[in-house]
Amino acid sequence: MAASGICSHEARAPRLSARLIAKAIGPIWEANHVWLILVVVVLFTAFPPAYALISTSLHVALLLLLLGIVLRGSAFIFRAYDATAAPGRWGRVFAVASVFTPILLGVVVGAISSGAIHSPGEHVALAYFFTWVAPFPVAVGLFAVVLFALLAAVYLTLETDDATLQNDFRRRAFACEIVAALVALVVFLLAQQDAAGIRERLANSWWAWPLQAATALAALGTLAALWARRFHLARACAAGQVTLILWGGRWRNIPI
Repeated sequence: MAASGICSHEARAPRLSARLIAKAIGPIWEANHVWLILVVVVLFTAFPPAYALISTSLHVALLLLLLGIVLRGSAFIFRAYDATAAPGRWGRVFAVASVFTPILLGVVVGAISSGAIHSPGEHVALAYFFTWVAPFPVAVGLFAVVLFALLAAVYLTLETDDATLQNDFRRRAFACEIVAALVALVVFLLAQQDAAGIRERLANSWWAWPLQAATALAALGTLAALWARRFHLARACAAGQVTLILWGGRWRNIPI
């Protein structure tokens, strides 16, 4: 009977996780779009040449990114209020949009940071795809979605007192941390060919190694805190780790 009870609880875990996620983001999900409006307005107003170049060369990727943002927000609302929909339909839309949207955000960042974007010629329509469908931007996109998943898993451990759910998100956070390290290595290796400027700064700048050491310490701190079930400390370390990655991107002249 004990085994059947455990199996029953595990079977309900995905539903409980979905409810927890909806409860956590419910009060603030509309604010998710504020950063987008701010970035677009500031870029258009302060840096019109950059806005024109990015919005032209990467307009396909940006269009897909905006579609993902719209689908994610719409699916979240329809999942809560559409009583006529089949169970799980909007949940699947929300899940898919939540995956490919951060991937596309990372792809755009990778394409810009590689320095490969340019205004396509009048008859070079495929250039709209060549600038972002490349190994380095795709790797940066995968790195972005893994970091999103890491932060989500770590933060959600503090959104519930249910030990089973905490263990579930704790395992996910462990997995995301390991995958993040592997994908970061792939990004570093691909930068040698597709983003030589970034690779040069990463390898030879005086600030690169201290910054990478601090990032590694933050990642190890996240793993140690998760292992010890000190979830508040794990959240602080994970936030610090991602902040250092973004800060390093700024120092490497990556516009993120």
